[in-house]
Amino acid sequence: MIDKIKELEKTSQLLDPGQDQRDQWNSEVLDYANTFINTLDTSKAFYHSEENGKSLYKLDITEEATDLTSLLESTKANIDLVGINPASNGHMGYIPGGGLYPSALGDYIAAISNRYAGAFFTAPGAVRLENMLIRWMCRLMGYPENAIGNLTSGGSIANLIAIVTAREAYGIKARDIENSVIYLSEQAHHSIQKAIRIAGLSEVQLRYIPLDKGLRLSVTELEKAILSDKEKGLKPFFINASFGTTNTGAIDPIDPIAAIAEKYNLWFHVDAAYGGFFKLVAGMDPKFRGIEKADSITLDPHKTLFLPFGTGCILIKNKEKLFKAFHYLADYMQDTVDAIEEVSPADISPELTKHFRGMRLWLPLKLFGLKPFRAALQEKLLLTRYFYDKIKQTEGFEVGPEPELSVAMFRYIPSGGDANEFNKKLIRAIQTDGRIFLSSTTVDGIFWIRVAVVIFRIHLEQMDLLLRIIQEKVDELSDK
Repeated sequence: MIDKIKELEKTSQLLDPGQDQRDQWNSEVLDYANTFINTLDTSKAFYHSEENGKSLYKLDITEEATDLTSLLESTKANIDLVGINPASNGHMGYIPGGGLYPSALGDYIAAISNRYAGAFFTAPGAVRLENMLIRWMCRLMGYPENAIGNLTSGGSIANLIAIVTAREAYGIKARDIENSVIYLSEQAHHSIQKAIRIAGLSEVQLRYIPLDKGLRLSVTELEKAILSDKEKGLKPFFINASFGTTNTGAIDPIDPIAAIAEKYNLWFHVDAAYGGFFKLVAGMDPKFRGIEKADSITLDPHKTLFLPFGTGCILIKNKEKLFKAFHYLADYMQDTVDAIEEVSPADISPELTKHFRGMRLWLPLKLFGLKPFRAALQEKLLLTRYFYDKIKQTEGFEVGPEPELSVAMFRYIPSGGDANEFNKKLIRAIQTDGRIFLSSTTVDGIFWIRVAVVIFRIHLEQMDLLLRIIQEKVDELSDK
């Protein structure tokens, strides 16, 4: 047996490479990363491909090792040069994520140390750091010192945590579901509907509140719906408002909705995954008025703090309600009971095992300070306004509502033919070109093209390029 153990030990030690091997790998990966970043200005935002990375199947998992050089070559060919380039300064579709360089360093440090950041007992420093970040975000939103939160993988899990917490806070049992009511608008992010289903509330009464002319949830119609439901003997319990809808960037009237929620004793959730960090911009406070009254707020640092995908956050005003929904103690975790200086993330979320996400957020915030973040966010607001004003003044174009944040909608009205069909061809032409990536949406049967100015690398040069590309593609399509 001893011989067998020693034989296995020799092979298993390959999993713990020495410094020479590590240095070689580090050098190759660093060169790869630097080349990727240094060529972003000449790279496309979207790579159209018929193969879509199928050659990766040649590198399926086998018993034998593969050299890093060939793996990086395949990564470039089958991943980095296929589909959307999310790091590109031409990525203006959907609500893109960021990818700050120090966040990658933070992830590297977190992965090397492999701290279990789920419990204070196991990693007190890691939990302190994450909770410190949560407290900073709570202060930013005007929440009290005893508010609480959790770093999540994104807005979807954050919204799920909010809905489950509200369900437990209002004591909604299986017998109550079909008489309980949730209020939202058709512009609410689809992760809300997914969270409702995952939370076991698929049979709840969903009320889609009509929008005003700015595509914001109508406060008047909201109150009418609540009163009507109460008269029917139903149980209204949850309102979702959006601070920056994905489609249009519209901001629901937060303060009036907060007043209605308080008046009728409903849980008030603000999905600020996209728009929340614009709070850092001077002059934006009036738009945020009332957000401190929300029971829960979703934020996504991987959007408007420019971090890599996989960085979300949920803030909950009432700590006890969050504990009621998620706290559970297993027998094998009994050693952690007395370690209560800081709230353990595993006690307030669906996750037990979790990555130490805090490093990817803390490191860039400390290395850069807040000043460049504020500047970048204000720049994106102004760039969006610049684009909107320019395209509005260009003959043949129609624009959507004035942008409240950094999303603008436009479409071209051809002299003949169907406008929706023309704009479908226009968005395909822009995407096929690849220098800039835009996306589209349909509102009330009208096909719109969206410009989302979120990537930190987008500057005036890219907006001027976008305007030229749009006109170029319109001219090409009009000549056909």
